Amino acid sequence: MNVDNKLKLGVAYHGNRMLKHVREDMLDIIQHHFNLVVHMFSHNDWDRHKNIMKEIVEISEEAGLEVWIDNWGLGGPPGDKSHFLSYYPDAHQIYSNGEVDPVRVCLNNKDFRNFTKEWIDVVDFSGAKSIFWDEPHLAGKDVVNGKPRVWTCHCKTCQQLFVNKYSKGMPEILTEEVEQFRIDTIVDYFREVTDYSKKKGMYNSVCVMLGATHGINLETIDQIAGLESLDNVGSDPYWLGHKGVDPYEFVYDATKKNLDISNKFNKDHNIWIQCYSTPRGREEEIISATDAAYDAGARTILAWGYRGSDANDYRAKNPELTWKITGDAMYRVLERDRNERRESYIAR
Repeated sequence: MNVDNKLKLGVAYHGNRMLKHVREDMLDIIQHHFNLVVHMFSHNDWDRHKNIMKEIVEISEEAGLEVWIDNWGLGGPPGDKSHFLSYYPDAHQIYSNGEVDPVRVCLNNKDFRNFTKEWIDVVDFSGAKSIFWDEPHLAGKDVVNGKPRVWTCHCKTCQQLFVNKYSKGMPEILTEEVEQFRIDTIVDYFREVTDYSKKKGMYNSVCVMLGATHGINLETIDQIAGLESLDNVGSDPYWLGHKGVDPYEFVYDATKKNLDISNKFNKDHNIWIQCYSTPRGREEEIISATDAAYDAGARTILAWGYRGSDANDYRAKNPELTWKITGDAMYRVLERDRNERRESYIAR
């Protein structure tokens, strides 16, 4: 637990494995008032950059940054398409209409769970001490009244597990039992893999997206947050995809809900600020959103991503200005935190 409520300001970093640039970029991150960096560790990194990733962790820590490792694309989106499926083509998520999801892995697949544990071993080799489990979810589409009419997972493994639990076949419509089964699938996967990483002495954080489409609702979050092996529960209230919302209000309300859950289970939290896909002229909203997270009580605030996610197609329209304002936003809450701590000390 973050007992002293220390302010942690982090940023997601990916798209580069050249150590010269990593060194420069970690210093740039510090100069923009961050003290934490989230590094992606994909299957491709495992295959091609295992030793480089170890050096990246060392460089980051030597610069004074706390390091979290993201399970980027291991099971599919968010992140890369899952390379695991090249080795286990029978492990795809299957939609309720029989369609195969081309990029997502079934979380009930035993081979995938073992694969995840092997990935944890590689993260342990890198020297990293914290894992960030990025947006666990199941797929869904054709949404009506907030619920998908077509959903995963309806593979043979899931069908058999459903029979074992309910003593009847899995239907093709989204019943209450199917919804609960989807919740149980996500929770059980994270129970197994976070238990494994916790035994290695690692800190486990998770970020969740609310929405029945993803198999995530408040009950799911409650069950995930209740896992003893999970230390930190967060969310990403990205406002740009919602028309007509006020960034401050949107992030403030979402942060409050997140903190209610975190506090209920005595867990740390993480709140993400959207610094990608930022349209020109809306960069200042990053400051409002960061203020909102801080005002709502968040003390672990992270930005996605470095330099407005300049290395990705979804980058901000003006990465330079976005990165400058992101740094301004972090400095703003950092100074507030320093002043509040100083006033608290004087008042003793």
